[in-house]
Amino acid sequence: MPGIAQAICAVMLTADPRAKVMATRALARDWAAGRLAPVYDVIMPDAPARPPRPELLPPNRMPKRGRGGSERGRIALIHALAHIEFVAIDLALDAAGRFGQERGPGFVTDWLGVAADEAMHFSLLARRLVTLGSHYGAMPAHDGLWDAARETAHDVAARLAVVPMVLEARGLDVTPMTIERFTGVGDHRTARILQRILDDEVRHVGLGTSHFGQVCAERGDSPPKTWQTLVTRHFRGSIKPPFNDSARRSAGLSYEFMEGVA
Repeated sequence: MPGIAQAICAVMLTADPRAKVMATRALARDWAAGRLAPVYDVIMPDAPARPPRPELLPPNRMPKRGRGGSERGRIALIHALAHIEFVAIDLALDAAGRFGQERGPGFVTDWLGVAADEAMHFSLLARRLVTLGSHYGAMPAHDGLWDAARETAHDVAARLAVVPMVLEARGLDVTPMTIERFTGVGDHRTARILQRILDDEVRHVGLGTSHFGQVCAERGDSPPKTWQTLVTRHFRGSIKPPFNDSARRSAGLSYEFMEGVA
């Protein structure tokens, strides 16, 4: 029986977007069905494979997208969101493969489920680009998203603090406004896709918060104080309001976490 770490590594090193989506879904099914052994004999790659397009640029070289009112602006925004979801597949896979032996089968199950969700989100947005006359890879994309994985590769608490509890939590804050923007110009199809993504991301952040709390309990640490310390140490950006307080509360992120950081 093949091992889970080897299987995860193979998917992370799959560059073609469609093939990665299909492989991610198959991986989650195989693990759930008991067709993969909890064997961690393969080291996760420092970075996942990427397709030739989109061109990956540093954040300061990314072209301005505008506010999404024009069709070109909407396509650029959807493309940016699709890229975020594409990278999120590998962020979830890496968490499962890198920390699964330490945290156990339940952790692996949760993050492979997140990876399958992210693959579905990417597929929805990529198909939407095609219906609008474009495709994933047609525009440059942000090359800084994997930095969070590199920065937190040494510690599961740091990974949970930064990826689900900062990066995905930011999606809870900004996605409702993005949905309103698309609805306002009559693009209800994209708005429905983003609402589906938002609903799933509340659950993803909740999983991150729950696992983070378990790690803190085992270490005898305060979750809010530990989160604040880890975010200050490992997150290079800033955390600024407005916050989607109701969605954050649903995901277990009380305002106590934000004190001293936001």
